[in-house]
Amino acid sequence: MNASITAEDLRAWNGDGYVVKRARFSKEEVDSYINHFMKLRESGTYEGDFSGVDISSADPLKKYPRMIHMHRWDEFSMKWMIDARINECLTAITGKSPYAVQTMLYFKPAGARGQALHQDQFYLKVQPGTSLAAWLALDECSEATGCIRVVPGSHKLPLLCTTKADTTQSFTDVTVPVPADMPVVPVLMQPGDMLFFNGELIHGSLPNTTTDKFRRALIGHYISGEAEKVAHWYHPAYRMDGTVIGLETSPDGGPCGVWAEKDGKREVVLTGSGPVHNLHE
Repeated sequence: MNASITAEDLRAWNGDGYVVKRARFSKEEVDSYINHFMKLRESGTYEGDFSGVDISSADPLKKYPRMIHMHRWDEFSMKWMIDARINECLTAITGKSPYAVQTMLYFKPAGARGQALHQDQFYLKVQPGTSLAAWLALDECSEATGCIRVVPGSHKLPLLCTTKADTTQSFTDVTVPVPADMPVVPVLMQPGDMLFFNGELIHGSLPNTTTDKFRRALIGHYISGEAEKVAHWYHPAYRMDGTVIGLETSPDGGPCGVWAEKDGKREVVLTGSGPVHNLHE
């Protein structure tokens, strides 16, 4: 058994679809990430910024829009994306070293909206296998600051068709429906903690309701090591030694599921197809 991933971790991954590893990065490292990305954010705008920077806006997400695909132009981000500790955990969990396809930095300042419940694989469209996420907390992640919320076990469901989201609570306008008997659980984290989760796990977050706290997070998206295709937003893909691997592009659209009643039981029925969007969180 890998020293970083225990038998209990594997049971959580297989049963719930996610694993939390505490203090995976040191306080000094977390501070260096905060300093680096705050300086980048204050220096201007970049390709992939969410709606651009507008310091005069009343919307906190326009004052501090998220960064995306920083590894394509920032060596600091590339080094983090292929960090051996992340590779070690994902390899131990899945049995094979993954491919890295995306970095993101979420600032989520006080008053910022969250993101409605969704499944990453709906956007990455990995074939075969699925997407994987490594989510590093840079600040305290509490319910007040808008921590990640997950639906344990939902990674066992097919991809769900999206419906309209409440944009007063979410900066994205789509969500996936979750029955009342499937609990949505907050994942409370401290700076340096990491959350690893399956790309089909339903997850999202609520607004940051504090008046003075950030909920910054550094996020990497990965795909299964046996993958041959991924959506066009996520090329090029990298091995965890930083070298590029050529993959095919997954076709747009595809089947998705809707909830239905059958013989008195609720189940997901595959139907139709959904649009392709760029992944936000």
